[in-house]
Amino acid sequence: MNKAIRTTLFSIFILLITISCSEAQVSIGAPSPAASAQLDVSSTNKGFLLPRMTQAQRASITNAVPGLMIWCNNCVAPAGELQVFNGVSWTNLIGGTTPSGTVILCNKAWAVKNLDVDRYRNGDPIPQVTTDYLTWAGLTTGAYCYYNNDSATYAATYGKLYNWYALNDPRGLAPEGWHIPSYAEWTTLFTCLGGESIAGGAMKETGTSNWLPPNTGATNSSGFTGLPGGTRDQYGVSFGGIGAAGWWWSITENDANTAWSLILLNNFGNLAFTTRDKNFGKSVRCVRD
Repeated sequence: MNKAIRTTLFSIFILLITISCSEAQVSIGAPSPAASAQLDVSSTNKGFLLPRMTQAQRASITNAVPGLMIWCNNCVAPAGELQVFNGVSWTNLIGGTTPSGTVILCNKAWAVKNLDVDRYRNGDPIPQVTTDYLTWAGLTTGAYCYYNNDSATYAATYGKLYNWYALNDPRGLAPEGWHIPSYAEWTTLFTCLGGESIAGGAMKETGTSNWLPPNTGATNSSGFTGLPGGTRDQYGVSFGGIGAAGWWWSITENDANTAWSLILLNNFGNLAFTTRDKNFGKSVRCVRD
């Protein structure tokens, strides 16, 4: 039998199997499938193997439907994880996700967008506070706002600005499976990226669509995609820095009134790590547990 005939017969065989499988329940390794199963795979010494791929390969999937499952090789260091598409984003099996996904940096999975939740992990609402000195400045509990109190303009790109007390609330600001980075985790990250003098450029989104010129040193070689979401001052009176500066909280306190935060600037390729009053409104990035 020549090669062309063998190829034709094989194609017919595959077509018949496809037609059969599309019209009936299928059992593999068992005499017949369970009544409630469309596909019943039975084995005592082998597993069911899902497609394995990287984040970049996952991103190339078009028209993903809710329930689609893969093994993501590099979504969580060092071994990857099982993920399911929920119709909006890829999640793990306990729902740990961010709408924006993750990037592996120095053996940790970091969110690639700022946090934008309005509820604590247990479902309790986080107060949105738009008033100034009489309310925002006097808070010792969690709150959030949008830059300039303008969600229509800033929410989709920059997320929310949170005071530090929202991070420290025992109900949990970060989604399940995530946490707010500590001083040590931020330090490990920018040290791994080459130190304070160059890590800022490696962490900034490139171009001037969001950053004001000159966006010095920006390469985003890390994939962190830092954005200049600005800040709200500790009195709640003024907002500043949009386009020019990105500020991110750490969970680590400096003293009773201040905590550590990271700063990226449009006119420097370095970064700064400094303390600010806990009533400042700043962006938040999460890191996977």
